[in-house]
Order: sequence, then C-alpha cells, then structure tokens
Amino acid sequence: MDKITEYLMQSLPANEARVTELEQTAEKDGVPIMDPLGMNFVMQLIRLTNPGRILEIGTAIGYSALRMLEANPDAQIVTIEKDEERFQQAKRNIKDASKEDHIDIVYGDAIDYLQQVKDSTFDLVLIDAAKGKYQCFFELSAPLLTNGGLILSDNVLFKGYVADSEKQHPNYQVIAEKIRTYNDWLINHPDFTTSIVPIGDGIAISIKGRGKELSYHA
Repeated sequence: MDKITEYLMQSLPANEARVTELEQTAEKDGVPIMDPLGMNFVMQLIRLTNPGRILEIGTAIGYSALRMLEANPDAQIVTIEKDEERFQQAKRNIKDASKEDHIDIVYGDAIDYLQQVKDSTFDLVLIDAAKGKYQCFFELSAPLLTNGGLILSDNVLFKGYVADSEKQHPNYQVIAEKIRTYNDWLINHPDFTTSIVPIGDGIAISIKGRGKELSYHA
C-alpha cells in the first residue's frame, strides 16, 4: 500500500459492525467486492446525485448493494447475480439487514435479464461483473438509463495492469487488454461523457447525454 492510499484508508469513516463483518467474510472466502476507497467514492456519488433507481450488474454477496442503499436509503435497487452460491449468500445478507423492500436480487445472467427488460428505467448503473463482457453490459444498460444518468464501471485500471502493458502476469494481461479496449471504446462513445478516476481499482464515470443538462431526482 502506498502512502497516499494508506492515508486515504485512514480517513474513511467508521463502518457499522455489519459492514465490517461483510468485508471480513468476503476476504475470508475470497469473494471479490469493491475495495473500501472505491466503495466510499461510489457512495459519495450517490449522495450527490440521489438516484431513485439503481441497477447493479454483479451482486456477489450483496455488499455493494447494501452500501449503495446506505448512501441513499430511499433508492430502489435491482442487482443481478448468476452464481447460485453467491446469490443465496447475498439473499441472506439482504434479509438479515431487513432491506428486501429496497433491494431486489435477481438470479440469472445479466445479459439475458437486460435483453428481456424493456420497460424499466434506472438513474444509475454499476457494472462490476465479468470484465470481458463490460461493453455488452454497457450497451444493453444504456437504453434503460435516464438522460443525465450515470453508468459506473469498476476495476477499469485492474491492479495497474491496464496502464502498464509491460507488467507481467500469466492471466492478468489478457484481462487488462480487454479492459483497455473497453476504456478506449467508452471514452469515445458519442452519447456519453466519461472520466476514469484512479481510486480503488479504477472507476469509470460515464454520464449519458454529452453537454446536456443533468436531470436527477430531487
């Protein structure tokens, strides 16, 4: 951990006991969840924009869905998970937190779900699933997004491998190349304005409607 990251980690607000427990469970079981800095950054974006409806692609154990709801307790969240074990674990965690009325967890493939849902709209989308499918997730989510809404893509710097093509790893550079291609496509998308923020593992913030006035829920 470098000095800046260490300093930022120390500046994070204290978590509730249930949040710390989820983080510890994820670490023990090797379940990838958003790192604390990235998660708190997303929560701050939610506080700023106050999205009424949120779509999450990649539930894992329900950690990020619960944290996003913490940032906006009035939000309605749809979160999709295709791994049955993680789906069941997330379902229990959401139930234990008594948040079933605000978080609808869907078991299945996100691409299938997005292809079937035509009449739903969302103010914010968080993409945090299979890296090689990011562009497909984005393309299918974009029509469901309100004008001025945000699509957030996590892990777009992927452990530093995206920025450093000479950094060697037997598997990571293959994933990094896919993300690099996605980032290039994203930055040049004609209907979105995108900024990549080097916090956590890298978060791309894409705003729908380049140059248009943003319209969030008050």
